[in-house]
Amino acid sequence: MDIAIRPVEPAEHALLGEITAEAYLGDGLLDLGADDPYLVQLRDVPRRAAEAEVLVAADARGRVLGGVTYAPPGNPWADIAAADEAEFRMLAVSREARGAGAGEALVRACIDRARATGGVTGLVLSTQPAMRGAHRIYGRLGFVRTPEKDWSPVADLTLLTYRLDLRPAP
Repeated sequence: MDIAIRPVEPAEHALLGEITAEAYLGDGLLDLGADDPYLVQLRDVPRRAAEAEVLVAADARGRVLGGVTYAPPGNPWADIAAADEAEFRMLAVSREARGAGAGEALVRACIDRARATGGVTGLVLSTQPAMRGAHRIYGRLGFVRTPEKDWSPVADLTLLTYRLDLRPAP
């Protein structure tokens, strides 16, 4: 499948918000289901796009397949990044498009952005233990687990962390 990665367009904000919310709801990742307060953030693409970089994966017809939020160093959307790290969050692909490469293409776009940013030594992310498909993508692309950075944003939820070292090999 031909997949293009580009910034989200304002007309796509609601659609990407629903794709993201449905990915989390459909995969059972929200403890409170449709009443989970995190859904507000997942759906609030306009705010994310104003404060960070929101990217979409689109097919050859321009249909949005999924998206991700990229936070450069110092961005308010970064949860765990150190001063010399970028971070990405809210990676989501529609159920119909899963397995076609959209998720990996979005992660690669984040890697490219982090590499293009001067002084960035790593790219980090947080993920739920149940997100096994995403974990496989991260492993394929060279991310390593960083259990020392695992954290709990709310009670009874521990997020696993990964990091990709972007420093040139000696």
